[in-house]
Amino acid sequence: MKLSEIREVLIARDIQLTKSLGQNFLHDQNQLRRIVEAAELSKADKVLEIGPGLGPLTELLLQKSGEVLAIEKDLRLLEILRERFAPLSPSDGERVSGRTGEGKFELLHADALKFLQNEKRDWSDWKLVANLPYSVASPILVELACGARAPKKIVVTLQCEVAKRLMAQADDDDYGILTLLVQLDFAPRTFFKIPPECFFPSPDVDSACVILDRRAQPLLPENLRANFVRIVKRAFSQRRKMMLKLLKANWQLEKLQNAFAELKISPQERAEKLSLEQFVDLARILTENECNSDSRTI
Repeated sequence: MKLSEIREVLIARDIQLTKSLGQNFLHDQNQLRRIVEAAELSKADKVLEIGPGLGPLTELLLQKSGEVLAIEKDLRLLEILRERFAPLSPSDGERVSGRTGEGKFELLHADALKFLQNEKRDWSDWKLVANLPYSVASPILVELACGARAPKKIVVTLQCEVAKRLMAQADDDDYGILTLLVQLDFAPRTFFKIPPECFFPSPDVDSACVILDRRAQPLLPENLRANFVRIVKRAFSQRRKMMLKLLKANWQLEKLQNAFAELKISPQERAEKLSLEQFVDLARILTENECNSDSRTI
């Protein structure tokens, strides 16, 4: 779908795009092809697309994959997508399913973040390929990318500043909570920038497409995940404060000191200096200490 076609459709339907929904449609065909190529799709793949808009990416995903589930919040755009890709009358006004001649297609009218929070579907055989609405990109990634149900690959376009957080390493300015929560389960491969003029309307921020691969082996078992998240969020709650002092709100000082000593972490260290692996090890040690303490009280 070219820029001229996007303009024609919006004018014909008298649709004014809503800035709060992050409606900046990627129309550049070269960039769309780069995204699809990065996803490494085959007819065996199932793809989740969030925020399809008018469907320029959807069209390519259907050509390359075997199944696409698209979630769109804007009912006005849903009607256009329904006409383009699934010309069937839905029974409940919410879902449309069918075949486009290229692949199986399901269109869902929903708030994607609420849908992911409420429907605990196993996405482990899926790939997320989407131009995410910038206003909710981070919470969607955290909700979808954490745990055994996470997709096997994530290829998403989002704000460049968010892309840098996803790619960051310890001691980078962009390193923080989002980095660690996503990288616990996903290895960042690469990213490429997309100029503002590739979108309609052009956003006020720089954009980038990020490619993340789910780790073959989890860095932590599921029973340690909650402590990992608690540690990370507490450690970055005040970036300029020493991590040990912040963690005292949740763990005994002596146990923290012993854990820091075992991992050769300075008591004066700030969270931004610790690697993902050090946070993982810290979660292991503190959880083991809690288990040992509980067993002694029985």
